[in-house]
Amino acid sequence: MAAQAPFRELQVVIGPQPPDRLDKALARDVPEAAALSRSRLARLIAEGAVSRAGAVLDTPRARVAEGDVLCLRIPAAAEVETRAQPIALDVVWEDADLIVLDKPAGMVVHPAPGSPDATLVNALLHHCGESLSGVGGEKRPGIVHRIDKDTSGLLVVAKSDRAHHGLAAQFERHTVLRRYLAVVHGVPDAADPRLRGVRGTSFEPGNILKITSQLARHRTERQRQAVVWTGGRHAVTRARVIEAFGTPPTVALLECWLETGRTHQIRVHLAHAGHSLVGDPVYGGRRKLPARALGDTAIAACAGFSRQALHAATLGFVHPVSGEPLDFAAPLPADMAALLEALRGPATQ
Repeated sequence: MAAQAPFRELQVVIGPQPPDRLDKALARDVPEAAALSRSRLARLIAEGAVSRAGAVLDTPRARVAEGDVLCLRIPAAAEVETRAQPIALDVVWEDADLIVLDKPAGMVVHPAPGSPDATLVNALLHHCGESLSGVGGEKRPGIVHRIDKDTSGLLVVAKSDRAHHGLAAQFERHTVLRRYLAVVHGVPDAADPRLRGVRGTSFEPGNILKITSQLARHRTERQRQAVVWTGGRHAVTRARVIEAFGTPPTVALLECWLETGRTHQIRVHLAHAGHSLVGDPVYGGRRKLPARALGDTAIAACAGFSRQALHAATLGFVHPVSGEPLDFAAPLPADMAALLEALRGPATQ
């Protein structure tokens, strides 16, 4: 039996009034179904995988004309070095192009120094197997967004190049709906004079807290992010109070949503506003809760909560292949549900 060819060939016909460069013309005229990004096309040109009438075109500045037939030799998807591991996944929804998961707290999304295996990617390689059609030239899941190791909740992952490109574009346009539930110290309120003095914070109608800043790596603690006003990356977070706990109110359950998606964004922004997440070991600091306001059970539950109390509760986007609007919701994990139960106190009789 003959061995499977390591390449597939794709012919592209250059349309009318083409751009004056090969890379731009290909980016315009490659069929959308081929799911070849600009960066992937650039690599193919550099690798000598693009030809015209048998002559290799190995510079992105090569001139092309209307009617030119270009041949692209696209390498078959390569196996990745990250190993597949049989780790249980909570699959919310799956088809040939996408998989939506409810990630548990404690699971790292992608292998990295200090977390070489037992990650979500290791689990996905095992779960998806041969259904991965190749992302970026490799048989791997396409991670288009992440949530922190100790944040629970919803993630969408691409299984194909076409889905990966389409999802990445939606995240870049900030059209993906992501809402989080967070338990925080204090209760954000437009009437609080303290918040009026915190740079970057404002309130929108409906008592919605808006936090706007730049975010960058902390100057000395490189694992942390920090609010900055020059440099960094633009970040906007909004939050509203769903429920307040204590007499007077001392802890709150917030719904948070992102206009941008930066590393640790909700955690950093809420800490900047003086409303750090309960249990956050990096940005939370040591917050002493008043026993008179909450009671011993609630205080013990907050003190014993061993991760940031943050859950990616809802996720909405347009299916990048079918165009169907999709919306998903994930219930609170057991630890956050127990925390809220303790904060609410004994049920009234």
